[in-house]
Amino acid sequence: MTEPAFTFDHVHVVSQSPRAAADWYVRHFGAVIAADTMARGAPQIFVTLGGVTIAIRGQRPGETPTAPPGFDDRGDYSSHGLWGVDHFGLLYDGDLAAFCGRLEADGVRLSVPLKKGVHGRTLCFVEGPDNVQIELMER
Repeated sequence: MTEPAFTFDHVHVVSQSPRAAADWYVRHFGAVIAADTMARGAPQIFVTLGGVTIAIRGQRPGETPTAPPGFDDRGDYSSHGLWGVDHFGLLYDGDLAAFCGRLEADGVRLSVPLKKGVHGRTLCFVEGPDNVQIELMER
């Protein structure tokens, strides 16, 4: 089989407060705001993080978004129990325990505390703005 002709481009998040969400990714993960625009009647902010774009947009006219549930602890794993995207993951170069300690000290909720994953990698889940679940894994 040949290599697919695709490159991952972006994750798109619908946010109650796009500016606050973009600022959260900048503050906690060092993301960079690449563009701050309006599209189809709603703010749309593009942040780059680790070579990927997170497009964060507000509520468009006529939409009535609802918040997704948080993760439930299911013993050996956690999940929000819905079809579709469960979370997105980031690799962290450094001491993940220390980084997560700084996040928690800054009021960020760990929806899944630090633990060893299936392949022995240290990981945790962070609850981002609008209940977006973000897996952090130590490289």
